[in-house]
Amino acid sequence: MLTAPYPELDDLLTLMGEAGKRLSEIDASEGSAGNISICVRWPIEPRSRFPLVEEIRLPQVVPEMAGATFFVSGSGRRLREIIEDPTANLGCIVVDEGGATGRLYTSYHRLFKNLTSEFNSHLAVHYDQVMLSDTNFHAVIHAQPPYLTYLSHIQRYNDEKYLNQHLLRWQPETIVQLPEGVGFVPFQLPGSPGLMQATVESLRQHRIVIWAKHGVMARSDISTKRASDRVEYAETAARYEYLNLTTGEQGVGLSHVEIRAICTAFDVQQNIF
Repeated sequence: MLTAPYPELDDLLTLMGEAGKRLSEIDASEGSAGNISICVRWPIEPRSRFPLVEEIRLPQVVPEMAGATFFVSGSGRRLREIIEDPTANLGCIVVDEGGATGRLYTSYHRLFKNLTSEFNSHLAVHYDQVMLSDTNFHAVIHAQPPYLTYLSHIQRYNDEKYLNQHLLRWQPETIVQLPEGVGFVPFQLPGSPGLMQATVESLRQHRIVIWAKHGVMARSDISTKRASDRVEYAETAARYEYLNLTTGEQGVGLSHVEIRAICTAFDVQQNIF
């Protein structure tokens, strides 16, 4: 939830671009992999930057979101290029009354035909979080960080408790930044209703979830960059875990006692250790 004064249109676009650039820098968005969206529930006039308008049908009916504005990356666009030309790589949707359709605003130099194919998951997560918390801002990022994705191919990391106890043991910051740990969704077809529903349910308990053999989705109701930070924290933990595997698991990481002491010192509520 954000308080006034609210970020202006160009500020929101810049933050989306900076998040996309950082994800590329950590190799979490190769080529056109990954997508990004934000939901804004204060009045914004998009036509100064997105003058073209058409009606589209939304992936699901969201009546309580009438009047909300979404900025969404286009299909096939590169997250690293949003910062260079946001209006060429993003679309803006204002939800119509009734929540079944929206007005899609784009620019004259838009470089995509459709919005990301995973907008169904983005919209469902935004909608669920708004209904749960009544937040006026929400950001969602899908990225494909290699170390997290690789670990999801190893069966024992498919167990959520095992996964978290091994990821969160390498740095004190990790449990502070990800107190609920990392969620895990078994492989589902990209863009499918099954992936959408499983993601919604997992992100009720976590702020980042692994899509097995595919990547991650992260959320934040504070800023777009906070969501990308969560990808980076989890990916750094996965890189430590991968390094430990390559050395015959010689490292032990922080003990459960040490992690609980960190949580006590920083008032972190967790139930992983």
